[in-house]
Amino acid sequence: MTGAEKSITYSSTRGCPTQKSISFRTAVMRGLAHDRGLFVPDSFPTVSPEELESWRNLSYADLATEVIGKFVKDDEVPRDVLAGIVKKSCGAFRSEDVTPLIKVEGHYILELFHGPTFAFKDVALQMLGNFFEYFLSTGSNDGRLAVLGATSGDTGSAAIYGLRGKKGVDCIILYPNGRVSEIQERQMTTVPDDNIHCVSVEGTFDDCQDIVKASFANQEFRDRVKLGAVNSINWCRVLAQTTYYFWSYFRVTDAEKDVKEVNFSVPTGNFGDILAGYYSKRMGLPVGDLIVATNENDILHRFFTQGEYHREDIQATISPSMDICVSSNFERYLFHLAGDDSTTLANWMSAFESTGKLTISGKMLDKARADFKSARADTDATLKIIKRYNSDHEYMLCPHSAVGVDAVHQLNTADSATVCLATAHFAKFGDACSMAVDPLPTLPKQLSKLWKMQIRSSNCPNDATVVQAFMEKRIEERIAKHAARDEKKKVLKNVVLVSAAVGALAMAVSALRRR
Repeated sequence: MTGAEKSITYSSTRGCPTQKSISFRTAVMRGLAHDRGLFVPDSFPTVSPEELESWRNLSYADLATEVIGKFVKDDEVPRDVLAGIVKKSCGAFRSEDVTPLIKVEGHYILELFHGPTFAFKDVALQMLGNFFEYFLSTGSNDGRLAVLGATSGDTGSAAIYGLRGKKGVDCIILYPNGRVSEIQERQMTTVPDDNIHCVSVEGTFDDCQDIVKASFANQEFRDRVKLGAVNSINWCRVLAQTTYYFWSYFRVTDAEKDVKEVNFSVPTGNFGDILAGYYSKRMGLPVGDLIVATNENDILHRFFTQGEYHREDIQATISPSMDICVSSNFERYLFHLAGDDSTTLANWMSAFESTGKLTISGKMLDKARADFKSARADTDATLKIIKRYNSDHEYMLCPHSAVGVDAVHQLNTADSATVCLATAHFAKFGDACSMAVDPLPTLPKQLSKLWKMQIRSSNCPNDATVVQAFMEKRIEERIAKHAARDEKKKVLKNVVLVSAAVGALAMAVSALRRR
């Protein structure tokens, strides 16, 4: 790499002139474009077969540095700093491989749950937290950031563990009251750091997401609190997730010499995880089928089979992190499906937001089907897969991971060229898993101890104005508390210095008297 190379820039899917050719730093700190679009790369770097092969034996951290380094050059983040951010992020995982791959029933499973919160979102959110810290320490936002996120379960705890204690950062996480698992709620609400603020909202995940979007659309509020995004709409999260597609491709082709392309089945609600696979394929990774696996909340499955992206009421299922009726990241793919035409995309989204419906057909639908396959697994099918894999292979799947595994069986691709993404540890969904396997295997000690810890949470109605007022109050309280603490430290330091000076003076006077 030479110093003359420039980083990839980003523009909003909706085409606002002021939201074009944005730097990586700005895209990460801003999260959501000011025209409510999502940032997409202005161009895609490519990886040649020779370059790809040269990466085969790298550690996960070194591979991630290479993959991210295709987008982020020295003009944005010096290479040694980038490598340090990646190494620090990977150091938070319990596995040396970060995302180990195992073979079960003839296909592969990519275990993405070895991070601090036992969910795949740790991969991206450890990285995002460290990028935030670096950018704030080097001049962004006057050193302050208020991260507002919505969670259907796992994003919240992963964001909290990625941002807890970060200097200059307040993290406010909204989650639907009564619609996340108890262990997910405890993972969020037992973190004691005073820059973490958990808020249960009376509504659904989509209501929480709407509050986030409304807050970003409010320019005065956005600028006043220095708002940033941690949800999968943040480009950094998608970019961080591309690495494990490269990693698993290498591990599969290490073991299966006749495999030339690798298929991936991804349980998804917000589309960000599988979008990383789509972008990896565009970069040149030999990817075969990308399988979108959904539960009963199947708006994505209906789109890829019927061309109907039609909003419906959310059904509560045993895989709650996928209980989403509007996929917040899907806009990025729709932009590409429209030929990277922001005018077409903006018209589509405007119509969808007013009618709840977006329909495609003909060549457009054929293209979408060429990009992705899909399958839907209901609760009964999910429980059967969990039970069978445990009884036949002594392998426990979480309900979300089971949806992805069931999909490959439906599509007859459960073979050595296929990787199913295991997005969470089964223990995070004990109540659901116990419907298929009883008794459950022993919980990891990191999760079992949560029931002995004090919880800390607030409740707000489904009202963006109320949530925004709550945010400002909590941020002001934390800043005042830290200012008072810093002032106390300053006073104590001065007292120590004065005491030391007085002591030194007394010793000098005593010495003079002895003379």
